[in-house]
Amino acid sequence: MTDITEFDIAETRTITAHGIEAWKEEIWELAKLSGPVILTQLAFMAIMTTDIVMLGHLGVRAIASAALGSVVFFSSWLLGYGQVCAIAPMVSHILGAQPDDQEKVRAATRMGLWSILIVAPFQMAILFGTKHWLLAFGQDPVLAAGAGTFASALAFGLPFSLGYQALRNFATALKRPRAAMVVMISTVFFNALGDYMLIFGHFGAPKLGILGAGIASACSYTFSFFVMLIIVQTTPELWKYRIFRDFTRPDWSYFAEVFHLGLPIGLTMLFEGTLFNASLLLMGRFGAASVAAHQMSLNPPSITFMVPLGIAMAATVRVGHAAGAGDGDGVRRAGYAAMALAVVFMSLCGIVLALFPHTIAGFYLDAHVAQNAGAIALAAVFLRVAAAFQVFDGLQVVAALSLRGLKDARMPMVLAGASYWLAGFPACLFFGFRLGLKGFGIWLGLAFGLLVAAAAMCARFYYMARDR
Repeated sequence: MTDITEFDIAETRTITAHGIEAWKEEIWELAKLSGPVILTQLAFMAIMTTDIVMLGHLGVRAIASAALGSVVFFSSWLLGYGQVCAIAPMVSHILGAQPDDQEKVRAATRMGLWSILIVAPFQMAILFGTKHWLLAFGQDPVLAAGAGTFASALAFGLPFSLGYQALRNFATALKRPRAAMVVMISTVFFNALGDYMLIFGHFGAPKLGILGAGIASACSYTFSFFVMLIIVQTTPELWKYRIFRDFTRPDWSYFAEVFHLGLPIGLTMLFEGTLFNASLLLMGRFGAASVAAHQMSLNPPSITFMVPLGIAMAATVRVGHAAGAGDGDGVRRAGYAAMALAVVFMSLCGIVLALFPHTIAGFYLDAHVAQNAGAIALAAVFLRVAAAFQVFDGLQVVAALSLRGLKDARMPMVLAGASYWLAGFPACLFFGFRLGLKGFGIWLGLAFGLLVAAAAMCARFYYMARDR
């Protein structure tokens, strides 16, 4: 009996050691894959941040107009982004099951690119009507006109932005995320130079103000697509898939899957994005200072959000590969390890936002200018609420994208719709208008929506991963 017990103990220790090593390896693989993805996401955010910071030199109205224009742009952009996002889980599943299947990878990527050509004209039409959409929502006519100018210029870069994302998802699914990182970092500098020239009229360029910011960003999106295209065509590990071979040949099964999987993904992100966009429109009822404060306060947590988003995009690939290979333990490890990394990072971000809100707000508007004092004070309040919801924000995106790796898109769409629009938006209205808390109440509603979404998405992943 003693010998059996000792054997059992030794075997248990061996199994435990192997388990710990598997978790360590998973965390390391996630870190390797997500590092370049995170930097890519941060660089992507830096483009819009550069616009906001440079437009801040033109005053509160310029920031508010750009914020409203960005609302319409990203709402329209998300209508096509879901189909582009479908490329990563589709390719990951293909490679998990058959690591050398170039033909299927090529077909899935090709159909993702087709979706851009189909949807982009409708998205651009929405952007050209930005001024009229905003006036219909009761926004200030001056701000609506500026937003229309900004969004109309951005419209020309929208298809190229989605094209870059398609190529990026293809490369990331093949565990080659650094190419996209290099492209996006170079795009940040390209955009900053364009902003400097076209907003203020430097280096002989015309002084175009908010129109210049829109043109610079549109050119940046175009730049990112063509540079990424060159890298895909010249990198041996990516070029061997020859994704543009027989480009005009349809593959209807993958075409259907792109939309079957992509539309729910797009709607999931649209539900969250439009909640924050709607909150900006609600802020418009409290004046330009509230709109500017809201935009300034939304930018820092949007930047911190890029890290768990990058981890989540890596989790999509890791979960997808494990699911394609039929590895249930690998699915659970990938999802839960990604959640743990997101919680640690977002906890630290929450502490920083809570301790230094006035300093952070001062990056966007000059605190020494008297007319900026109201917007900065409001922004400091909003940033403290943002500090409180950092962990929820990180958890909900990692859980949602881990589910995407399982090709589970419809239920997360339902959960997102319910969390943001049946819980979050009514809470914004209740706290902001019913209780008279105005902008502070709207931010409390946003925090509540993210809390509900985090709980729902994590529960869904637990249920789906357990069954495997």
